Amino acid sequence: MANVKRRKFRLVVNPYGGKKQGLSILESVKPIFADASVDLEIIRTTHANHAFEIARTQTFDEHEGLIVIGGDGTIHEVINGMMGRADKKRFPLGLIPGGSGNSFLTDLAILEPLKAAEAIVNQQRRLIDLAEVSLGGQVVYAFNIIGWGLVADVNVRAEKFRWMGPVRYTVATIVELFRSKRRVGRLTFGDCVIDGGFCFVLACNTMHTGKQMKMAPRATLDDGLIDLVVVRHGPGLFKMLSLFSKLYDGNFINDPVVDYYQVKSFDLQPELAEPLNIDGELLGMTPAKVVMKPAAFEVYCDSGAWQ
Repeated sequence: MANVKRRKFRLVVNPYGGKKQGLSILESVKPIFADASVDLEIIRTTHANHAFEIARTQTFDEHEGLIVIGGDGTIHEVINGMMGRADKKRFPLGLIPGGSGNSFLTDLAILEPLKAAEAIVNQQRRLIDLAEVSLGGQVVYAFNIIGWGLVADVNVRAEKFRWMGPVRYTVATIVELFRSKRRVGRLTFGDCVIDGGFCFVLACNTMHTGKQMKMAPRATLDDGLIDLVVVRHGPGLFKMLSLFSKLYDGNFINDPVVDYYQVKSFDLQPELAEPLNIDGELLGMTPAKVVMKPAAFEVYCDSGAWQ
């Protein structure tokens, strides 16, 4: 019998991310790789930005790609590490859900670890767009969202409620809706300029945000566009609460107080420098310039299942 050529991957697992099930998920998927003659070089992350360092500095000459067991935070680290490589090398990513939100993997219809492992074994790939976010002299890549205003305030508030678990984001959102803070700035895209007061601006590469909220129901991961959800300041508390109830089915975008655009780039210039929510984390300050990078990286997925 001829020898079967063995494939080799690096695998990064975050033991502490999301629901802290990374190691048990790893054990559950190992047999799938073993049965397919796939060798895994396993690296457990031990500190913040460890996954970033691996993706940025490790050689991948003998590896087909990098597998990630974790949530959106670990995926963000890996993508930014890869995009910052000195050798410009791009390797496909195998993504196995291990976080609490998994909004990116919801769009890819990869929510079960065993099915995610099978997609990697079956070598099905898809090209994905990225948003390049320029913040002064800093560049950050976003695969999920870039948010300013209320959507960043919720992150700040949720950190104070961490003891509540995942429900903290719902509680934080309601608190911030009552505060109804007004932002002043300018949003520019193409020939359109929007000046004045804003409640929030949310730019989405993915359809889903957080725990399966359908914030950008028209978004597609490979159309070269980013979807802008804009709510100007002034709708009032009860209107905002009614919008909040429609986030999970995407119907909120049909309300007259919501503007929805699909653009290749945009420029956000607030009156004051304020935090940005990038892929669910507070990373950098406004002003920000965002440009879409089509087909920036590849992921393994069931090409017939994703949204």
